[in-house]
Amino acid sequence: MIYEAYRAQADMLGVWRQLAASISAALRRPAPFVGELCSSRRMGGVLEAFASLAVTHERPPFAITEVFDGSQLVPVSEEVVASTPFADLLRFRKETSAQQRKALIVAPMSGHFATLLKATVKTMLQHHDVYVTDWRNVRDIPMAAGAFGFDDYVEHVIKFLRVLGPAAHAVAVCQPCVGVLTAVSLMAEDDDPMQPASMTLMAGPIDTRASPTKVNELALSKPIEWFERNLIARVPSAHAGTGRRVYPGFMQLAAFVGMNPDRHMRSFRDMAKAIAENDEPKAKLIKDFYDEYFAVMDLPAEFYLPTVRMVFQEHLLPRGELTVRGRLVRPKAIRRTALLTVEGERDDICGLGQTLAAQDLCSSLRQHMKSHHVQTGVGHYGTFSGRRWSNEIYPRLRDVIEMTS
Repeated sequence: MIYEAYRAQADMLGVWRQLAASISAALRRPAPFVGELCSSRRMGGVLEAFASLAVTHERPPFAITEVFDGSQLVPVSEEVVASTPFADLLRFRKETSAQQRKALIVAPMSGHFATLLKATVKTMLQHHDVYVTDWRNVRDIPMAAGAFGFDDYVEHVIKFLRVLGPAAHAVAVCQPCVGVLTAVSLMAEDDDPMQPASMTLMAGPIDTRASPTKVNELALSKPIEWFERNLIARVPSAHAGTGRRVYPGFMQLAAFVGMNPDRHMRSFRDMAKAIAENDEPKAKLIKDFYDEYFAVMDLPAEFYLPTVRMVFQEHLLPRGELTVRGRLVRPKAIRRTALLTVEGERDDICGLGQTLAAQDLCSSLRQHMKSHHVQTGVGHYGTFSGRRWSNEIYPRLRDVIEMTS
């Protein structure tokens, strides 16, 4: 019923957006009087902004075609170097002869596509050979491919690190911090020669008991049965994954937007104003962000529900009780992988101290192999995109990679 109601609403909004686009074009034509001109342009800007912002379920392109390699601008192409039914390991190949350190960016599986990390990728490409976990929308994966739970996620991280080979570097952004720390812990305990040289955990929920946010409070406010009963739907017959039980991406998006409605309303007004004033660069900047932000993917129920329970309700990893395929996860087994943890001062999704908790869990690491950075003046997304990510956070990450290679 959830999916059917959403589809009916989306179809109706699609009609209204087409109408809004047509009216906007007419309103933005020159009017006889200045007053009418200003008024019609404002209304045209509002309508065009409304027509432009729509939820989609297709992965947007990374569209990274060139990047500076030192002082030289070089072409970039994408290639799939490993694949499973649930993800591609995507490499951004630069046309350069330089031997650069390999970095695996592990993208979240939390309702958005890996392309949300476009800025992260583009910055790191300046100095590194970059790979990304490109997760597929599970509603497009036939049930015959099997289930995909937390343990499968961890095994994908291990598999992809092994593809990169020895002395690679792992970078986890947000939700996958738990999965990456788990994967590296298992590899360390196995003395796996492919365990990464460094591990960077950025704004991730290692221990959500520290500085709880609204997200954490919501997870604790209801039993897991409530989440299963109210947030899980079956993929309808129009999609290849028909019959799969999922947490729909549009519901996750609604939750994210609902956390900061005033901020998004300001962005909408700014976009409408920029359109009305023919400020194309500003309007495009806002639209580009929302084109990415409104591209959503569904999560497998067998991944989403255990993650809520294990990470946000029972805190199994920091309590030393998390298991994968029956194996206890022991971060203290990590001795060779340097650790960098990064947090945003104003993060309202992952509070201060939640990622820092990894420092204590990796108790066998020597102190010189551990570092922590709190970035002032940024929220959650500022830890992996924007000016402060590029100018202040990334140089620290780069230093860790260089020192451990």
